[in-house]
Amino acid sequence: MTLRVLHTSDWHLGRSLYGHKRYEEFDRMLDWMVSTIETELIDVLLIAGDIFDTTTPSNRAMQQYYDFLRRVSATQCQHIVIIGGNHDSPTFLNAPRQLLQALNVHVVGAALDDPADEVLLLRDSQQQPMMIVCAVPYLRDRDIRQSEAGESMADKEQKLLSGIALHYQQVVAAAETLRAGLGSTETSEKKGDTGINVPIIGMGHLFTAGAQTVEDDGVRDLYVGSLAHVGPDIFPSSLDYVALGHLHVPQAVGGNTYIRYSGSPLPMGFGEATQQKSVCRLEFQGREPQLKLLPVPVFQRLRQCRGDLETLQDSLRDVAELPGDTWVELVYTNQRRQPELREKLEAVAADVGAGRLTVLRIKHPQAVQRALSHTDDEQTLDELTPEDVFERCLSQHEIPMDERDELRSLYSEIVNDMQTADRRAE
Repeated sequence: MTLRVLHTSDWHLGRSLYGHKRYEEFDRMLDWMVSTIETELIDVLLIAGDIFDTTTPSNRAMQQYYDFLRRVSATQCQHIVIIGGNHDSPTFLNAPRQLLQALNVHVVGAALDDPADEVLLLRDSQQQPMMIVCAVPYLRDRDIRQSEAGESMADKEQKLLSGIALHYQQVVAAAETLRAGLGSTETSEKKGDTGINVPIIGMGHLFTAGAQTVEDDGVRDLYVGSLAHVGPDIFPSSLDYVALGHLHVPQAVGGNTYIRYSGSPLPMGFGEATQQKSVCRLEFQGREPQLKLLPVPVFQRLRQCRGDLETLQDSLRDVAELPGDTWVELVYTNQRRQPELREKLEAVAADVGAGRLTVLRIKHPQAVQRALSHTDDEQTLDELTPEDVFERCLSQHEIPMDERDELRSLYSEIVNDMQTADRRAE
């Protein structure tokens, strides 16, 4: 029997880009995903975390999520497996899990008390085993490590790494036991084949050592104060494929073709603007997978331009020649301060763009440093609050006033998340 699997992750539904909503872009991406599932005759869809961009997704983002699940359930796809990522709310993801189970949508939003409960046996329409999935979600610090008085940061990191490895060992051991028992419990004439050949697929949402990231991709560190980058050796060799999420660059891990990040289907920032996005299509004959990367179309063109004022103006004229709409980030790299930089660049964009060119951000890397160092004679950096520094950055970057309230809200959310994490670690 041929088994076709699609691996994707890091959708970040609801994410905006410098205040610009991307719901239409997400709609087009989800339409493409449904069409791909249909045309590629996908049997199982794996979504390896970060379905949403925040733990409190908007109504529009939730509507997109549930509508997608409904549409896929009407295709030939027999199962969807979803694990929680570090951006997701475990409570939110898990809340409808029993209802979604009726649609063969399996959700593991957070680590379970018994690791064996994260093992899923998926069956086809004739109730024959198709595959076993080790649906390991993002493992939070409290899931895998107990803090002790007097332990060093190195001790904490080692405990995290050991805890992640142990969790995978326990889950995969349960999966191996399940597979070994299939031959004696199944009544099909093909029971010998199913007992041996049913593949075991691992899932995870984590950061592997040496993996590739890009600037401005929105990837958060997973553990405060700790690198906790795992090696590919934590995944037991009995796993026939490992579907990972968290990093947005599509890539194999440690040179192993079948331990992979699918990457995000949309660029999460301008640092990913020229990156070819993809999803992973797997075809199994028994336990042997064949991998094919399916390129994701560009639904909203992004361009990042760098240089002095004249170079940026010329770049805007070049981008304006491209067909369709383009969102642009301009990075001013000249050390010399340029008066009315924003006004001059936006004037060119308006002149040549004909409504198809939108400048989302004008960035001056030296502005942040000036904001941090620009204090009066009576004031030092130590006397400034984080909010004071943030306000200075907004001014130095010449952020429009109508965008500042949303940025302040997002900044407050980030600070609150960090403070919450610090309290949990104490």
